[in-house]
Amino acid sequence: MRGPRTLLGIPVFNEAASVDAVLTEVLGYTSEVLVIDDGSTDATPRLLASHPVEVIRHANNRGYGRSMQDMLRWAAVDGYDWLITMDCDRQHEPASIPAFTRAILDDDADVISGSRYLAECADQDAPPPDRREINSELTALLNERLNLCITDAFCGFKAYRVQNCAELRLDVDGYDFPMQFWAEAYCAGLRIRELPVRLIYTDQSRSFGGPLDDPVHRRQVYHATLEKALQRCQPEAPCCG
Repeated sequence: MRGPRTLLGIPVFNEAASVDAVLTEVLGYTSEVLVIDDGSTDATPRLLASHPVEVIRHANNRGYGRSMQDMLRWAAVDGYDWLITMDCDRQHEPASIPAFTRAILDDDADVISGSRYLAECADQDAPPPDRREINSELTALLNERLNLCITDAFCGFKAYRVQNCAELRLDVDGYDFPMQFWAEAYCAGLRIRELPVRLIYTDQSRSFGGPLDDPVHRRQVYHATLEKALQRCQPEAPCCG
């Protein structure tokens, strides 16, 4: 009997400095790769063409959340059982892909979420203080409001059971996408587990590229998105496994 059919999805936006190295390493673990080019204006599109991966290109920058939605839709339409997502900025290690594959085979969760804080390691990098503070604050709020048991609300290194996640009502296009996703996962009664991944920050000055660079505004947006998602939420079962 064949194992789960799994797609590896990577959103990119102006990642010319890292995309070649990341894809070369990723392709050492899987040949089933989808890249969402979210309107890159640098050499990223040209570099992507030299790798044997599927590419969806947005004519304009649509946002991180929109790229996540596109990957889940592609995986569902193309009949994949699981979607693993990771970033292309060298903050996620392709060497962790087999750990997600092994966790998928345990068949005890619908969302396997990477956590950079589940197991602190001596060689881990320190995140920018405002990002760690907001992550901790929002993670605690999600646990309180949604009866979750997570330690890292914003890690993009995840595995999604496609059939279940494709039914979620996801329409947030920006970096506040995780707030809606966690609320929708809770409402749908999805089973969630975490997997430790290494905390890497290669660029402490990396920007969100807009108003979210202001921590006060970022908090406001995240809180507003969560409240809106909860207003339409009808939970089916607790998420903690």
